[in-house]
Amino acid sequence: MTERGGQERRAYRLFVVADQTALAKEAAKRCARIAKETIARAGRFTIALSGGSTPKLLYSLLASEPYSSRLPWQETHVFWGDERAVPPGDPDSNFGMAKATLLDRVPIPADRVHRMQAERDDLDLSAREYEAEIASVFAVPPTGDPPSFDLILLGLGPDGHTASLFPHTQAIRESARWVVPNHVPTLKTDRVTLTAPILNRAATVLFLVTGADKASALQAVLEGPSDPER
Repeated sequence: MTERGGQERRAYRLFVVADQTALAKEAAKRCARIAKETIARAGRFTIALSGGSTPKLLYSLLASEPYSSRLPWQETHVFWGDERAVPPGDPDSNFGMAKATLLDRVPIPADRVHRMQAERDDLDLSAREYEAEIASVFAVPPTGDPPSFDLILLGLGPDGHTASLFPHTQAIRESARWVVPNHVPTLKTDRVTLTAPILNRAATVLFLVTGADKASALQAVLEGPSDPER
């Protein structure tokens, strides 16, 4: 384990493991520990899930023993860090992936699952309603400072994006709203995403990064100059 940090960046710990299976196991242990500690302290656990291919194995592990019977599903609120502009049943849906690999396999109450409705025509309205839903669960005003999730899972794209904060897109520059729509010209698509203000408020953010195609992006994030636009 190597711990790194600096004045301009939040301190972080970097864990290097052998392969994707080891990554999923390490992440599952950490998710379970954070959930247990948070429930003991606060009586509930709030988590925002990531999409993409990397967390699939993690979700499958959490839905299996020994985690499925130990995690506090009744006291857990599940959100998402971002969503593609597709219906929930679409193969590209982040919600759909998490539902199939995790949520359908554990006893979590339906009213504890808070999905982004990114299939709607008005994505700005969807984003504002998601802000309102977050505010309601955390019992805070939707126009004030963002609340603090107990855990946010994130990934990293080969282009350096995380959640749906893609390089040189409008959502990167958001400094007040917690959730916004984001057009991604390079992919010719639209997304809904949590923004830096609320991502940075989380008690813990866990990035899961695998694959040689992401090595240079990861190196630039950890060792390069600060460049949020990129």
